[in-house]
Amino acid sequence: MVAGSKAAVNTVQEASVLRELKETILRQDKEIESLKNELSRSKGSKGGVAAPSHGHGGGADASKEEIISYLTEPFYRIASKRVGWLGLFLVSLSMTALIMNGFEHTLERQIELAYFVPLLAGHGGNVGGQAVGTVLSAISAGVVAVKDAPRVIGKEALSGLMVGTFLGMFVGCVAHFVMGISAHVAAVVVCTLPLVSTIAATLGSTIPFACVAMGLDPKVIAAPAMTSFVDVSGLMSYFLIANQVFALFGVKL
Repeated sequence: MVAGSKAAVNTVQEASVLRELKETILRQDKEIESLKNELSRSKGSKGGVAAPSHGHGGGADASKEEIISYLTEPFYRIASKRVGWLGLFLVSLSMTALIMNGFEHTLERQIELAYFVPLLAGHGGNVGGQAVGTVLSAISAGVVAVKDAPRVIGKEALSGLMVGTFLGMFVGCVAHFVMGISAHVAAVVVCTLPLVSTIAATLGSTIPFACVAMGLDPKVIAAPAMTSFVDVSGLMSYFLIANQVFALFGVKL
């Protein structure tokens, strides 16, 4: 009888131990699963999958939503968002016609200047486009914010100056020694390219930050705004520099 009682007690104790062991295993499984979920969320946040939005068009979630929205958005709605700004910048580009008309006398006396107008406009657009693309990518990735604008703009401006100086010397030499362009016009190109590059890089890096600060969409505004301003300011600088360089060379207009 005593032996049977002891056996029953042992059976109950073993069942209790097994039950506790099962509960411990289940609890540990839940903890492991919880840790896995936290680790997965942490990796996603670091990789940009669940990163918070930084400014306009900020984190990766916003970018993913924007991509989906763009793919499903009808063409007429996209056009309606852009046509207003493009119309405004088209009006501003009409300033180039006024500038050309104002310096018509200079062009008549020095027709070689006209050869480099498309080159300067295209180069300014290229430099500014690179700056806009770089800054927009950095803003979208959350790498930079509006508070970093002075540092970014200064770096882009110096980069534009360096690029413009190098290319200006190259184009000026080719224009004079290969194409046979007069020395005073080649000198104008050498002096203008660095200035146009600096203006383009400065505007290309400034406008995206300005759009974000004002709550506007930099993807729609930054590139055309930069192109318009660079074309107008670059053309004006070109002719003003030409007048000064021609005076130094003793060329009468």
